[in-house]
Amino acid sequence: MIFNQTQNIFTGSAPGRLDVMGGIADYSGSWVLQMPIAEQATVQVALRNDDLLRVASADAAEVVELKINDLPLDLAAARHFFKQKKAGEWAAYVLGCVVVLAKTKGLQLQQGLDFWVTSDVPIGKGVSSSAALEVATMRALAQLFDLQFHGTEMALLAQMVENQVVGAPCGLMDQLASCHGLPGHLLPIKCQPDYLQAPLPLPPGIRFVGIDSGIRHAVSGASYGEVRTAAFMGVRIIEAELGREFGGYLCNLSPADFEQNCAPILPETMGGSQFLEKYGGTGDRMTRVEPDKVYWVKSCARHPVHENFRVRSFGKIISQEVDNESLSLLGELMFQSHASYTSVGLGNAHTDELVEMVREYGLDSGVFGAKITGGGSGGTVCVGCFGEEGLETVRDIFGTYQRKHGFDIRLIGGGQ
Repeated sequence: MIFNQTQNIFTGSAPGRLDVMGGIADYSGSWVLQMPIAEQATVQVALRNDDLLRVASADAAEVVELKINDLPLDLAAARHFFKQKKAGEWAAYVLGCVVVLAKTKGLQLQQGLDFWVTSDVPIGKGVSSSAALEVATMRALAQLFDLQFHGTEMALLAQMVENQVVGAPCGLMDQLASCHGLPGHLLPIKCQPDYLQAPLPLPPGIRFVGIDSGIRHAVSGASYGEVRTAAFMGVRIIEAELGREFGGYLCNLSPADFEQNCAPILPETMGGSQFLEKYGGTGDRMTRVEPDKVYWVKSCARHPVHENFRVRSFGKIISQEVDNESLSLLGELMFQSHASYTSVGLGNAHTDELVEMVREYGLDSGVFGAKITGGGSGGTVCVGCFGEEGLETVRDIFGTYQRKHGFDIRLIGGGQ
């Protein structure tokens, strides 16, 4: 703790989220189903009597410190500044909120600030530790400066921090789930960009629990960005070659329309230089086509179209009374989603192993489905289970996996 007894402290908290269905299809305009987890980030902030900005955390050895006038208020300049500053990468999530609020809400600092960050949301596990930190910071600053947010504004501004200050090309679902999710409910979001439906209460006895695979995931990693880039390359090719108008969102195409009319004209792979020469660019502000890379255009365009259909089907089934047949259908949709991640290059042997363990135990043991979450390439596996027997099976799978690999891992979101 870095505060003194004279400071008036304001606190904001926000949960991480478990991606039950939807995942990386968010940036293509898909429906997604997200569930807040018990684990939260908490940010405390207080005014100082000088011009220093200080950010400290229980989990970070160093205090990040700078003067108010040294904080760039231009978003691109701020991104460059934090990348160059020692320990600035994690502080960008916090001080980036100050930059964005100055740009969008007219926030003007006359005094310095102290920030103290605590979080039990696992970092790099695909459960949105960054979104939780951004939203918690926004909530703390809103209290301190008496700022008002309306509708999905806070989530949109938190995403601006992640996209334009931190520099991670994520969609909006993480921030929306952290802002608007309810415990024990699935939050349906149509990511075009931020249409929310009323949260869906989980049927009695149904749980979704995260198993940490022990493999760190990063949404800023190359593979995530390449998959997103390839999907937007697909959008550009379809628009140019077929003259189709679908609002730029791949998920406005049905699977049948995509397979019959669009897939045949999409290349399996395409070099960046070839694409740029023929089509000029994608129009996606958060990614750029690298001339020397080869992109898997067809599979990356196909994934969100089919995922959107899976999410809609999943939401319809789970909103009704569930039995073994409907649980089996829900599980199949989760398994299909997981397989589709692999098809675009975001799979991982360890998450595959956990999913196969769930498949082998099956309905008779109280588990019905599993899939990799969020940006893939490691991170957390979301497991669907029912009743106390199902929860005990999840614990058995977790224990067996942990003993085999020796990872320092945990169950996430209610599985303890």
